[in-house]
Amino acid sequence: MDLSTLSVLQLRELQQQIPAELKRREAQDKINILNEVRAFAKARGYAIEDLLGKEAKVKPVAATKVKVKYRHPENAELEWTGRGRKPKWVESWLANGGSLDNLLV
Repeated sequence: MDLSTLSVLQLRELQQQIPAELKRREAQDKINILNEVRAFAKARGYAIEDLLGKEAKVKPVAATKVKVKYRHPENAELEWTGRGRKPKWVESWLANGGSLDNLLV
């Protein structure tokens, strides 16, 4: 890629995208390597947990995204999974007499 052909705006946009892309690729690399190690151990009759012992539990690298459970009826960008603290828009909705049932997706 020839960076000299890009405008300053394009370079700034690229600069913003690089950290997220690096993080995504590193996470995917870790998943791929872990799967290769598991397959290697399995081909020899072991589970990776058997080889590492109980003190070294292998945690999944990729987390699954939680589905949205609540959405504001007038502004679809306002979403909440129902986990953690209630967002301010939910608190406001409830304070104004609204019900969580009205926000269910």
